[in-house]
Amino acid sequence: MNWKQLPLGPLQTNCYVLYDNDKNAVIIDPAGDADKLLTFLQENELHPVAILLTHAHFDHIGALDTAREAYNIPVYLHEQESDWLEDPQKNGSGRMMPEAAFTTKPADHLLQSEGRLQFGGFEFQWLHTPGHSPGSVSYWHKETNTVFSGDVLFSGGVGRTDLYGGDMDTLLASIHEQLLDLPENTVVACGHGPFTDIETEMNSNPFINGFGA
Repeated sequence: MNWKQLPLGPLQTNCYVLYDNDKNAVIIDPAGDADKLLTFLQENELHPVAILLTHAHFDHIGALDTAREAYNIPVYLHEQESDWLEDPQKNGSGRMMPEAAFTTKPADHLLQSEGRLQFGGFEFQWLHTPGHSPGSVSYWHKETNTVFSGDVLFSGGVGRTDLYGGDMDTLLASIHEQLLDLPENTVVACGHGPFTDIETEMNSNPFINGFGA
């Protein structure tokens, strides 16, 4: 089992493609630059089976409809952002780039109660980690010991909370109550920038160390 980080779109948001030896794949946050994403999938002869969204901000969904239609695969999103894909104000494109505001088709499946997601040989534990947005989700893949955290936790930082539905106290609580409970050697595959690990962030991330002080 392997995963590839693909910085895509105007904000170089990290899209991740997790794939197995049989060339089946799961796409996490198809951020943009649809041609680059499809080229990677085609050149590696991968067969996506699902798209997982960590949340519905515009910079994480730019290639969503192109990818889902190219492979006829379902999209998963937290129920608290069920209408964000169709609302430029909520997904942020209307605020951040009003001249190019956009929408996508709604998700096929809405996540409700925390638990497992399984697609063939892929199994994820999904964690509700709100704060950056109300429906932010982190996907822990035990086999590769990786948590795909979206914009919840970064290397040396945390997600912004000044966008629609954001809240810093909620975000920090999510990190402490959900992500820091994972094994300390868990790799954190962030929505922007380099990947990190839980132990490093516990020891050196100033936002985490200052929480509750």
